[in-house]
Amino acid sequence: MPGAVPESYLTWVAATQPTAERADALPIYQSVHSIPARRIICRERDLHDAVPVICSGWAASVIMLSDGSRQILCFLLPGDLVSTTLLFEPRSHCLVEAVTDVTYGSFKRGELKELLLQHPSLFDQLSRAWIEEKERADQLIVDLGRRTADERIARLILSLSDRLARRGMTRVDAASAIEMDFPLRQHHVADATGLTPVHVSKVLSEFRRNGLIRISDRSLAILDPGGFRRIAHMR
Repeated sequence: MPGAVPESYLTWVAATQPTAERADALPIYQSVHSIPARRIICRERDLHDAVPVICSGWAASVIMLSDGSRQILCFLLPGDLVSTTLLFEPRSHCLVEAVTDVTYGSFKRGELKELLLQHPSLFDQLSRAWIEEKERADQLIVDLGRRTADERIARLILSLSDRLARRGMTRVDAASAIEMDFPLRQHHVADATGLTPVHVSKVLSEFRRNGLIRISDRSLAILDPGGFRRIAHMR
């Protein structure tokens, strides 16, 4: 995982901007927390006076159902606000759980809102984060309602790949395969796509047999990006 996070910088900006632009991160106080995998970062209905931002590691926004099952709404990556809702009200609409060991910074809501109003570029960054969150929610509705299992899983992998690439967290090898960290287990993919772990296993095995992906312990390579995007019906 990346090293310690400077306490005097807005990690949200620093982690989501290209390297050349990171010097523009704005000073603001934050408290930094580390939490092991499978622990809860925040619970729905709990009151929060701070806005958590993922600095390193992966987390997941989760809705728990009355029968004990769950739906993962989104995987949170370094630089992601845990929830844009927490910028405006003290309660999150969902539970947030660490998938891996996670470091996150917490910014006082009032201070962060004041900073956003003072710096238009930072407000634009928030707007893009909110729009991306809304687009992911819209796509999830379509995935669960209309798309096949192959399409759902391929779209999830490609979406994560695209988001990681914007953070400079993917690698392209000599054969044009896209390599990325992939700490998710089959139950994570199942909870994110509305499928069973058994069905997820079958689809991933088929992708591997067709030479589309390669999965090792905590990494994944998209071997045929064009073919994989055709399966997902993504440009």
